[in-house]
Amino acid sequence: MLVAEAGTGTGKTFAYLVPALLAGGKVIISTGTKTLQDQLFDRDLPLVRAALNVPVSVALLKGRSNYVCHYHLARNARDGLFGSALDARHFREIERFAATSKSGDRSELASVPDNAPAWAMATSTRENCLGAECPQFQQCFVMEARRNALAADLVVVNHHLFFADVALRDTGFAELLPACDAVIFDEAHALPDTASMFFGESVSTSQLLDLARDTRAEALAGARDYAPLPPAAAAVEKAARDLRLAVREDAGRLALRLLRERASFMPALVQVLAALEGLGDHLAEQGERSEGLGKCAERCEELSRRLSRWHAQAVAEASPARPAAAPRGAAAGHDAGAVAGTDPHEDAGWVLWGETFAQSLQLHATPLSIARIFRQQLGGSGGNGGGGHPKAWVFTSATLSIEGDFSHYAGALGLAGAECASWPSPFDFPRQSMLYVPTGMPEPNTPDYVRAVVQAALPVIEAAGGRAFILCTSLRAMRTAHQLLDEAFRRRGLMFPLMVQGEASRTELLEQFRQRGNAVLVASHSFWEGVDVRGDALSLVVIDKLPFSPPDDPVLAARIEHMNRNGGNAFSQIQLPDAAITLKQGAGRLIRDETDRGVLMICDPRLMSKGYGRKILKSLPPMKLTRELAPVQAFFRG
Repeated sequence: MLVAEAGTGTGKTFAYLVPALLAGGKVIISTGTKTLQDQLFDRDLPLVRAALNVPVSVALLKGRSNYVCHYHLARNARDGLFGSALDARHFREIERFAATSKSGDRSELASVPDNAPAWAMATSTRENCLGAECPQFQQCFVMEARRNALAADLVVVNHHLFFADVALRDTGFAELLPACDAVIFDEAHALPDTASMFFGESVSTSQLLDLARDTRAEALAGARDYAPLPPAAAAVEKAARDLRLAVREDAGRLALRLLRERASFMPALVQVLAALEGLGDHLAEQGERSEGLGKCAERCEELSRRLSRWHAQAVAEASPARPAAAPRGAAAGHDAGAVAGTDPHEDAGWVLWGETFAQSLQLHATPLSIARIFRQQLGGSGGNGGGGHPKAWVFTSATLSIEGDFSHYAGALGLAGAECASWPSPFDFPRQSMLYVPTGMPEPNTPDYVRAVVQAALPVIEAAGGRAFILCTSLRAMRTAHQLLDEAFRRRGLMFPLMVQGEASRTELLEQFRQRGNAVLVASHSFWEGVDVRGDALSLVVIDKLPFSPPDDPVLAARIEHMNRNGGNAFSQIQLPDAAITLKQGAGRLIRDETDRGVLMICDPRLMSKGYGRKILKSLPPMKLTRELAPVQAFFRG
């Protein structure tokens, strides 16, 4: 096991691609996002393979929802139940694409937006895929991608796909891992959060609505004479919508305690369980009439099982003497029970919580630690690849350590005994950049803090000629900063294009930002990492405050409580390292090339006034530090 931190511009991608292509074995490379996955496969990998002139076969593998599904495409084309004329038009474009595409990969059809509702009607999910029973199985794009991956020497996946396979054995490379010589995780800093999501268990109202929709469609096709089925599906749909309405919040994470405080939440949950039971009875009776109805019956049973477990544990936790136990079946059957008084990174039980979105509610059971579960996937605590596991595991990113200390990262993933190494960026930070921490800033918890940030940033934005990212630690701060900047630009007659996260896709916003050359983009978490803007278009990165995760986040709050209860110090062992790594990611947006120049402005006074702030400061690149505006203005003039 190697944990390899290398600063921006070191050439991490080439550093692992060269030995991966020359080693002569089977290698899986996992990236942080699908965008990076496509970039690696389409740009970096062909370049290095051509330079080395090696006959290595490569394949790209994504989750099934990224590929057009012939069965669902045909079924929904036949039903014609579109929400709007635009949905119908997008669907027809997808149909034409599916008829000519070799891969069926939706990323190749740029004319249909990635968030278009038509994609849900043209792709499958784990729940509604018919598998080998599908009449279109031989032509399936997903199966073709899986066959290519099995035959290839090097396979490029993403973290979500990798952990979905580990937890669910359902992504198509369950057969790859035992035959694999090495697994390389790029953007590895994202692994703990991704693994936590997949080693837990979730149920969403969207899944319930999809089940109801698919049941009606399959009933229409295969059980038109069975009258009780559509009303039973409608009952599940109504119960799911009522459950979402029982939690009023538009968006956010809620601890189990807050969910239970909503008087209608638990009764609504019981009603969903009753509706699922009723639908399940009818599907059990009619499931043999078609593959689609049989699959709906399986989905209904599984959703009912998961939701029943969540409900039973929620009721049990009403008694404070009962700690959370692992839901049966979660994390592919791994035992994640707690051992009192052991290493705080060891598995410590589970936390139940909910997450609301504009149209849906998700209920989660998340392990407080994934260290033991993940270590089991590595083939034991030594990670030596016994029992058919890969022989080598490589974890690489620009942000894995705090002042060269990897213990936080290694502990979170259970990487005991891993070799850890760090290579600094080759960029000349003292010459190319400056760190500006303005004086006179109020404490971040004061009511007018965002206004103070904007006031301090305005003269720097003017000096930079726009060309700025304003990175905020919350969506609320982002919206406030955007509004204040808009007013200030009008008042001062500044003509810089002002953009904000959410008004278009991230890819579109970045393209517009690059093209305009003097834009100011206000953003939140989505732009702190995985964003590469080289050259003069980005010369200023403003960060509103140190990115500590909100302590009322239900999973973080439970981890803090557990660590403190077991004699640890949650602030220094969890919150501070996480904030330092996130800040390093945000700072990494600024200097992306040998010729880049720019200013990193961190407005939070705690960076200089607190001992922990100075510790974070030492983790940043060696930029020239100033507390005054004049040197910053002179930097941009120079």
